[in-house]
Amino acid sequence: MPDLIRRDRSLPLAAKLALLPLGAAGAWIAYSRFGIDHHQTLHPALPGRHECLETPAGGIGLYGSASAPGVPLLLIHSVNAAANAYEVRPLYRHYAGSRPVYALDLPGFGFSERSDRVYTPRLMSDAIRAVTAEIRHRHGGGEIDAVALSLSCEYLAAAALEEPGAYHSIGLVSPTGFDARFVGRHRDRTRHGGAVARTMLNAPLWGEPLFDLLVSRPSMRFFLEKTWGSKDIDEGLLAYDYASAHRPGARHAPFSFLSGALFPDAPGRFYEALTLPVWMIHGVRGDFVDYRHADRVAGRPNWTVDVLPTGAFPHFEDMSAVARRYDAFLADRVA
Repeated sequence: MPDLIRRDRSLPLAAKLALLPLGAAGAWIAYSRFGIDHHQTLHPALPGRHECLETPAGGIGLYGSASAPGVPLLLIHSVNAAANAYEVRPLYRHYAGSRPVYALDLPGFGFSERSDRVYTPRLMSDAIRAVTAEIRHRHGGGEIDAVALSLSCEYLAAAALEEPGAYHSIGLVSPTGFDARFVGRHRDRTRHGGAVARTMLNAPLWGEPLFDLLVSRPSMRFFLEKTWGSKDIDEGLLAYDYASAHRPGARHAPFSFLSGALFPDAPGRFYEALTLPVWMIHGVRGDFVDYRHADRVAGRPNWTVDVLPTGAFPHFEDMSAVARRYDAFLADRVA
């Protein structure tokens, strides 16, 4: 034993310091496996009917409040590490009772299928189209209105181009793709570097611990503050995000997002090709306010672009202002 102690003390200081990160990583992996609950209870994010639709994109969680007459409205949350239908809760609650309102969990999120597969823009737009078809079937086959948030705006635009007769109008809340990606080509990461990156991120040994770091409460609060551009975030959204991100399979879709597989090429080609009425609204605060190419569509007769002094989730900060502008758009451009 004394010999072992002497040998340990003889290790260079640099070697001892080099072992510290390995020890910390090992401790976190063990804590992730034995100390973190990955089967959190997840209650429905929205009131009304809650069901699971079987679609070509997998099982899709769908919320609905369809007692009122009118043109159905479909709400689509964003894509991030902990995305789910709670992100559209203010819009859903505002319009429930005055018209049929639906909201889905996109594949890989909330109550939808979270299998280990590569999640792509095609998968997301297929899910939107499948849910749209089901809503139209339930309401006599007519057109619907749809409103998406952030990256999902690109998927909704693609779906509207593929099914031009399905949508009465589309709404884009804080849409992505008006920055440098508007005209640039995004590398096909599902076949090249992104596939490798996703495989590395999702490795059995460290995939779950890595994701646990990403969706820890401090980390999620940090990213929500960047979204809001303020520390005054919605605490209910944070709590629900945490529970949703600590469910079996929760890491699979976010790892596709982080590896770049969920970003379409040159989304401007979708936006500029739209001919139906389009409403766009965004804030001016936070880290997601790059709309350098918005002028490419802002002057078109089928587009209405509104700006509020908020962050990227304006419906959480000032739902009444968002509703006034959306209702004015519908009355002016769609009626």
